[in-house]
Formats: sequence, C-alpha cells, structure tokens
Amino acid sequence: MSGWWRRAVERLTGGAKLPEGFTETLAAEENVVAIADVRGGGHLVASSHGLWLPEGDGAHRRVGWHLISKAGWANGSLTVTEADETGTAGEAVLLTDRAPRRYVLSEAGKLPEAVHKRVTGSIKSTHRRDLPGGGAWFVQRKIPGRDGFVLQVRADPGTDMTLVEPIAVEVAERLRQARSAGN
Repeated sequence: MSGWWRRAVERLTGGAKLPEGFTETLAAEENVVAIADVRGGGHLVASSHGLWLPEGDGAHRRVGWHLISKAGWANGSLTVTEADETGTAGEAVLLTDRAPRRYVLSEAGKLPEAVHKRVTGSIKSTHRRDLPGGGAWFVQRKIPGRDGFVLQVRADPGTDMTLVEPIAVEVAERLRQARSAGN
C-alpha cells in the first residue's frame, strides 16, 4: 500500500500513523495499534499481526504475537523474549526462547498495554509440566490469519527433549480428538 493511501486509511480508521522512516511493508489486513520510539534509534510498532522490532540501519522485523514468549514493562523499558520454532512433535510446535532483548523507550504511550493485550490475547490455555532437568510449558495459541489454535511446547534449558517430545505428541493428539468430538 502506498504511503499516501496508508495515511488516508489510518485517518479514516483511527489506526496509528507509522513513524517517519519506517520502510517495512505491512500485510494488507495488518493494522497498527501502537508505536513507541526506542532510545538510540528505531521504533517498536505493535500491529494486529505482531511486534515490529528495530534491527539497525532503519530496518525492522516483525515477530508474530504467537512467538513472543514473554514481554515485561519496567522502568521505561520493554523487555521482549522471542521464541524460535525449532521443530515439531506430532501436531505440536516446539519452541526455544532467544535471549531477552531490552528496549528503552523515549515515551511509552499505549505500547506496553498493547503488547500485553496482544500477547495474552493470543493464549487460549497454558500448562506447566515438571520433568527431569527442568520442565516444559504447553501453550495453546492463536496465530494471526489462521483458524483455530496451535499447541506450542517450550522446554526449559536443560530439559531432556526425549521426554518432552512424546508428551507433546500425546497432548496434541488429545486436543485434536477433543476438537473433533466437539464438531
């Protein structure tokens, strides 16, 4: 969508205006919900699809809400823990957390509230299972643009994945059977 057209749509729909110099292309149905300037350069842009993170040199990268494991707001900073999809176990998606990244904001505005709402809003249910060496989180989440929920499994560092994977397969199968029985 061209710049003038996007600005016209933003005025008509009440959406947030993209910051000057933000050059990334949003999906056709993606709406901006909050923006904050990052001290030192760049912006955090919360959209209906995810959180756009500054990557340096003016570039930004969108992380889907379903791939943000944690986001915390304290002392003028937003700390974001992003997860990578590292495999599957049956219909379950296995995740591994990246190191948390901290963004000091010039002025937070509505961004912390928008991030909190979108991250928690993507979660249908969570369950923790303790296992030798740690444990794992089993989380059902909504992915923007897809119907239904996906089961994500995030093991603690040091947890034996040979124990996690068969449990993930079993849980995903039970969820699939429950969905089928409900139709």
